[in-house]
Parts: sequence; C-alpha cells; structure tokens
Amino acid sequence: MSPPTPHSGSSGQGLEELLEELRRRKWVLHLFGGREAPEIYAAVYRWPTCADVIILRDEHRASAYRVPTFPGTDVFSPRVVTWQYHATPVWTLRAVLTLAEPGTPGAPLQALRPQRECRIPPELRHDVTIRPTGRGEGDDGGGPPACA
Repeated sequence: MSPPTPHSGSSGQGLEELLEELRRRKWVLHLFGGREAPEIYAAVYRWPTCADVIILRDEHRASAYRVPTFPGTDVFSPRVVTWQYHATPVWTLRAVLTLAEPGTPGAPLQALRPQRECRIPPELRHDVTIRPTGRGEGDDGGGPPACA
C-alpha cells in the first residue's frame, strides 16, 4: 500500500495537517506488513479506560473506533467498541480527532458490535513497526515523517 495522499476531499484540513495533528497529540503509529512498504497504517491513542484506533487501508478507505480496554484487550481485533466510523482517511481522521474525551459530555458509551473493518488480519500482524509520533523536547523532528 502506498501512503494515503494529501487531498482534503473538501474544505478544511487536509490529510497532511490531520496526520500532523496525530503527531502533535502523541498517537502511536503501527505499520503492518513491513516498514518499507506497509500494507496498513494504524494509530492508537490510549486513554486510562479505552483506546482510540485509526486504520488507514488505502487512500479511499479508513476506519476509526473507540475500544474499552481491559486486561488482555487486543485493540486491533476488538470484541466490542463504543464508537466506530468508516469513510475516507480525511473524514475518518476528522471524526476521531473531534470525538469527545472519555468521561466528558458527548463521549460515546453504548456497546456496539464492531464491523469487520475494525480488525487487522492476523497474517499482517506478524511484521509490524511501532513508532511513537509525538516529538519530545530537543527533538529536531529529523527522520522520516510518521506516515511517509
């Protein structure tokens, strides 16, 4: 899979700006299927009781969901989610980045059966690269961008 392309799809933030926002918020990037040519890009933001997950499959398909985290929870193969969204990468990133924080008004609470797009196939999960995307103090930002 090639990295998602930078179009915005309509007015507002484009893909590059939304990926930079993930970096700023310190999501952790997971590249599935090999670092040099990953087949799936995913990112996870862990809260104390749940995790927000984004799966970018290609330039047209992406999914995001919030999964409650208990001991042994596999965030890439959830049994239950409290929110899910499936659209283009730009719209999916916009949706997850505007989702209310857990425990605040408007935060999703309903238990839902995850659609199959909320899973990463086991055969792709053997070759994974994990990269924190947040920049610490003194980091010059060198190296390749998180989703390049």
